[in-house]
Amino acid sequence: MSRKMKIIAAKEAIKFVKNGMKLGLGTGSTVNEFLLLLSDEIKNGLSITGVVTSEETRNLSNKLNIPLSTLKKLKKLDLTIDGADEIDKNLSLIKGGGGALLREKIVAYNSSQLIIIADKSKIVEELGDFKLPVEVSSYEHEATSSRIMDKLGNIGYEGFIVLRKKDNEVFITDGGNYIYDLSIGFIKEPNLVEQLLNSIPGVFENGLFINLTNKVIIGDEEGAEIITR
Repeated sequence: MSRKMKIIAAKEAIKFVKNGMKLGLGTGSTVNEFLLLLSDEIKNGLSITGVVTSEETRNLSNKLNIPLSTLKKLKKLDLTIDGADEIDKNLSLIKGGGGALLREKIVAYNSSQLIIIADKSKIVEELGDFKLPVEVSSYEHEATSSRIMDKLGNIGYEGFIVLRKKDNEVFITDGGNYIYDLSIGFIKEPNLVEQLLNSIPGVFENGLFINLTNKVIIGDEEGAEIITR
């Protein structure tokens, strides 16, 4: 996704932000463009309060003087703006390529609306070409990964599971957890897979976002397209 298309999607998303809103602030390069625009609107008098989904977003928000708070204080958010790695026709998502999936899902779940900003390449017929992230406890994580593949095998999914690394070191999330990336082919029953994964002790969350998205804004060279569920 070129920066131009990211900015186009972000500009369309900013139109949904109203004065006094409590906003969930997602993670990733497209969201970063949204934060830059949001900062400009705040300088021009817009009043909002944000809740971040990652330390990366917190750091940028602080630099841009975007007011931040917590779900504990705000209770329920009006709107969350975030990105995605894959989006299907039902607006179900795979997220977590950036490693913030647990916090992203917590914030999305506590929002009245979730708007995803992305480019056309993220739209797919079926989820699963992008590896499915699963965030797990570091404690005995190898056993957890084995149970993940056993359980998936029981419902007909085969493939590979790989512990995520960065710079040859195990990738550690902002919450101190590990991520396993699953290659199990197309996910024909995302609801079932999501429920199964989250039933395994040691699994904190997975990257399937089902029935959470209200709108998707697609940035394109010719402008922005809005898809509504």
